[in-house]
Amino acid sequence: MLMPIPEPTLRRLPKYHHFLVGLREQGVTSVSCTRIGDSLALLPVQVRKDLQYTGIVGRPKVGYELQELLDKIEEALGWDNVSDAFLVGAGNLGSALLGYTKFGQFGLSIVAAFDADPRKIGTQIHGKHVLSLEKLPALAQRMSVHIGIITTPAESAQRVADLLVAGGVRALWNFAPVTLTVPADIIVQNEDLYHSLAALSCKLARNLHTSRRTHGDSYDKRPEIREGLRDSGAAPETACEIGSDTAGDTR
Repeated sequence: MLMPIPEPTLRRLPKYHHFLVGLREQGVTSVSCTRIGDSLALLPVQVRKDLQYTGIVGRPKVGYELQELLDKIEEALGWDNVSDAFLVGAGNLGSALLGYTKFGQFGLSIVAAFDADPRKIGTQIHGKHVLSLEKLPALAQRMSVHIGIITTPAESAQRVADLLVAGGVRALWNFAPVTLTVPADIIVQNEDLYHSLAALSCKLARNLHTSRRTHGDSYDKRPEIREGLRDSGAAPETACEIGSDTAGDTR
């Protein structure tokens, strides 16, 4: 029986998988932790520890048989057993996810979408039927769907979660910017796009702040930068005060 996989390892295993698929396409048949680590900027000892959670055993001075390693990673991540999913919220984000064709490689098949908007009900998005939200619980039970994807506005997400749980769904992939209240045995994976964007903006601001301190006025006042700012009518300085309560505001 495999050990429970820690969250950091779960986030790295898909990176290993993607890298290994590329090697397989190049005709490579075996791979070492050192090669994986060097290519992904990780220590080989970290790679070895992560791969231990898949149950695979490498050979000294040889490493791992590449296809076996891919199979083990897919098994550990549950990608070897495709699971059906319902998506709720057929807006821009939901439509984009419905159109993503590679979910099948990761063990996920979105079989239908649901929405409360009468204008969307009865239509198809990327070949997937959009059904009335009221049909969700009964249909989830009948089809034994265990994964629900929530791409609704925040104010609708809790009701949607309740309907999914009532239908027997056991795992929720939540893209709504809200904390859901669900029974203890329901798995929730939150994808907080606002948090990710805030982190990206903060890191960029910090990077620009450091660059300005390092390069001085020349960083923002090269001729091509001045020209671009003048043409756009923008001010030559943008405000993202590091550590300020008003970070991100435009002055």
